[in-house]
Amino acid sequence: MVKRRRGRPVNGVLVVDKPTGITSNDVVQHAKRLFGAQKVGHTGSLDPLATGVLPLCFGEATKFSQFLLDSEKKYWARIKLGVTTATGDSDGEVTGGTDASHVTVAAVEKALEKLRGQIEQIPSMYSALKHQGQPLYKLARQGIEVERKARTVTVFSNELVKFEGDELELKVHCSKGTYVRTIAEELGHALGCGGHVIGLRRLAAGPYIETEAVSFERLEYCEDNESLDRLLKPIESSVQDWPRVRMVSDTAHYLLQGQPVQVAKAPTEGWVQLIEIAGEDDVFLGVGEVLLDGRIAPRRLVVFS
Repeated sequence: MVKRRRGRPVNGVLVVDKPTGITSNDVVQHAKRLFGAQKVGHTGSLDPLATGVLPLCFGEATKFSQFLLDSEKKYWARIKLGVTTATGDSDGEVTGGTDASHVTVAAVEKALEKLRGQIEQIPSMYSALKHQGQPLYKLARQGIEVERKARTVTVFSNELVKFEGDELELKVHCSKGTYVRTIAEELGHALGCGGHVIGLRRLAAGPYIETEAVSFERLEYCEDNESLDRLLKPIESSVQDWPRVRMVSDTAHYLLQGQPVQVAKAPTEGWVQLIEIAGEDDVFLGVGEVLLDGRIAPRRLVVFS
């Protein structure tokens, strides 16, 4: 018996400006209801405290969500010095801290230097990482703590943009898996006073930036499916920075059968967008990988029923 999916087939990427106070999954469920969509998924959790860029993948776009999960991110963060919390942010119980009146701009800049480049971070017990199928934050709320291995992440930049009283603002450009609240905790530790995040906004996720993000208010304003769908970005926007390999229909036919193909003037390595030349239009077929012999093998293909 064929199981029917509820909802309509919606395909594309919606860049949501996540509001504070709700989870990323709350955003997914809200968008799914509004669009009446069959399938929606987010591309990396934002804490309830955080706001900003949260790309949602609809339908066939979910095949490319991993590339967005693996992408670089940019954040703005406000950090309060002199207070530590259980979670590393203002949602957690205060656990300690000392007076921060002695901290200078020079001291902050010096401490930030050691938090750039490749660094080791131990994930917080209040992160969404899973242990034996359970998110760590759920275990933490039960009073359970498990051992976490340090992970290597890359902080490309952490720029101090404001320092006033016991609060400072940073702009952070980092690799996937970087915890800004851990940066805040480590910065506070280095300054000898403790610290935690009191404001966090994601400014960019992969190719998507803050100015592209759609607010909940704008989504609610849409009166029909057509106006909602106009807010979706095409599936290929998720890999828009990748090289494009254009091919004629005959070549595309073999590639769509799962066969590697030879394409003139294609890149010699790496992942690429697969584009079929169809009259005056280009059709996005998916993504592929260049093999050692120069042929291009399909890896993720778009299929519309």
